[in-house]
Amino acid sequence: MSPVYLVDWPVANSPVAQEVIGSAVAAGKAEIGIQLHPWVNPPFDEEVDRHNSFAGNLPHALEREKFSLLRDLIEEKFATPPRIYRAGRYGIGRETARMLADSGVAIDTSVRACFDYSAEGGPDYSAHPVAPYWADGERKLLELPLTTVYWGMLRRQGETLYPLTKRFPRAAGVLSRLGLLERIALTPEGVSSEEALRGIDIALDDGLPLLVLSFHSPSLVPGYTPYVRDEDDLDRFYEWLRSVYGYFDLRGVRPTTVAEIMDAVDV
Repeated sequence: MSPVYLVDWPVANSPVAQEVIGSAVAAGKAEIGIQLHPWVNPPFDEEVDRHNSFAGNLPHALEREKFSLLRDLIEEKFATPPRIYRAGRYGIGRETARMLADSGVAIDTSVRACFDYSAEGGPDYSAHPVAPYWADGERKLLELPLTTVYWGMLRRQGETLYPLTKRFPRAAGVLSRLGLLERIALTPEGVSSEEALRGIDIALDDGLPLLVLSFHSPSLVPGYTPYVRDEDDLDRFYEWLRSVYGYFDLRGVRPTTVAEIMDAVDV
C-alpha cells in the first residue's frame, strides 16, 4: 500500500514532516500531494473568513499564486513534483481545473460527491459523479471524487431525496434506521466500520473502478479532531482501518498509486 500525503503550507515547512514523509516518498512507499488551505498559505491578501476558506472563492490570480507557492515548496522540500491536489474544505472554483492542468498536476481529488457545502459558501457536489471523470476538455486532469454512496431501499433516489433531509433535521436518522436511505462516505471519521463495509459492497456492486478512502492526519492523535477524543477512540479508529483493509483484501480490491492510475487511463 502506498498512501498519498496531501500536505499544506505548515506541513510542507515542517522539518519533522520532511523527514518522516520525505523518507517514505524517497523509498517509493508513499506519494506526496498538495492541499491548499488558503488561510495559512501566503500571500495573505484576502480577508480571512468562511467564504475565503474555500480557495476557489478567491480571486483567481490569488488562488493561483497561493497554489504555485505551495506546489514549488513541496517539490523543493520533498524532492519530487506533486501530481495530485485537494482543495482544503473541498473548495474548488471555476478556474481551479485549468490552474491544475497548466501546472502539470494530473489528478484532482477535491470533489466530495453527494455533499453540499453551498450553505457555507462552498461548492455543491450533491449531483456530481462518484466515478472518476475528466475535469477538462483536453483530458489532462483526472477527477477522483472521494467515494460516497447511498445505501438502502431508496438509494437509487438518493441524489434527489437525501438533500431534502436538510429541511428536516431528524429525517436522515429515521431513513437510516428504517433501512430506507443512508449516505456512506468511505472514511473512518464519523462512519462506523459496519457502515463502511456496506458502502464498499454498494460501490463494488455498482462497478466503481476506483475507491478513494480519506481521513485527516490529526485524527491519528487523540484530542485534535472530534472523531478521536481519547485512546479508546484511537483504538476504534485503527480497528476501522484493519476491518476495511481486510475487507478490501477479501473482495479482491488492491491498492494503487497516482502513477498507476495515470498509466491506466485512456487519454
